Amino acid sequence: MGAHVARTLLDMGHQVTVLDDLSGGFRDQVPEGARFVEGSILDEELVGALFREEGYDYVYHLAAYAAEGLSHFIKRFNYRNNLIGSVNLINEAVKHDVRCFVFTSSIAVYGELEPPMREDMHPEPEDPYGVAKYAVELELEATRKMFGLPYVVFRPHNVYGEYQNLGDRYRNVVGIFMRQLKEGEPLTIFGDGEQTRAFTYIGDVAEPIARAVEVEEAYGEVFNIGGDTPYTVNELVRAVMEAMGTEGRIRHVEERTEVKHAWADHGKAERVFGHQGTTPLEDGLARMARWARSAGVRKSRKFEAIEIERGLPPVWLEE
Repeated sequence: MGAHVARTLLDMGHQVTVLDDLSGGFRDQVPEGARFVEGSILDEELVGALFREEGYDYVYHLAAYAAEGLSHFIKRFNYRNNLIGSVNLINEAVKHDVRCFVFTSSIAVYGELEPPMREDMHPEPEDPYGVAKYAVELELEATRKMFGLPYVVFRPHNVYGEYQNLGDRYRNVVGIFMRQLKEGEPLTIFGDGEQTRAFTYIGDVAEPIARAVEVEEAYGEVFNIGGDTPYTVNELVRAVMEAMGTEGRIRHVEERTEVKHAWADHGKAERVFGHQGTTPLEDGLARMARWARSAGVRKSRKFEAIEIERGLPPVWLEE
């Protein structure tokens, strides 16, 4: 998501600095024209130095370890990266009078609430990832009230598309399925596969996120953003095989603890940003598949920070 938003910002004429620790992405995905700094939002000294040197007008905070299911087993890691790292950015934004702070949260904040999820529902996150995201939302509102920091929060969901890390085994189900097909592995589905999600093509969300700072009506608001049509995981796996032109074997494994049905209402975003239109799943998957076939699978760093092993899905322990 960050790579696409950065490209859009450059097209809009902004000067862009990208801060990334490359734990889930790759250097060559940083768009030409952006200044790249390899580092972490957990590095307070680095973050502070960048703000002092650059004097940013806007902050787009898309850094996260977005693995909802895994977050139960990596609680310290989750809160350190997704909450404390966010606070480091918010602190510097206040100190340096940033004009707007754009944050990508998640519909994970809604938990098991009845879909379609709406922004006027009171969040009830079910996993530590959702808890962390909602905590940052609350922190931004508290910071606005105390220090006047303008912000815009987006709650995207199940985003897929070009530049997604195909080598990540814990998150991004579309990327996982494409990797498994490319490597001749069975496509793993937790439980019966009747979980429902509305999958979101990256091209549909990058532009409104980037342009949010130009829409003053959006300041201080929270917006669901993403695909409108829910699909079961069983339907998704068939669509991915069709997009990749490969028939794969399906392997159902023991169900894991997760929200069964999650998709969102996007009426508020349409009222404020105008109708964006959504890419049909088949078209978005076809675009990602073309990229995936040419890009290949690159392994990201192996995750070594499991804190609780009890209840960890056995498939995540497989080599």
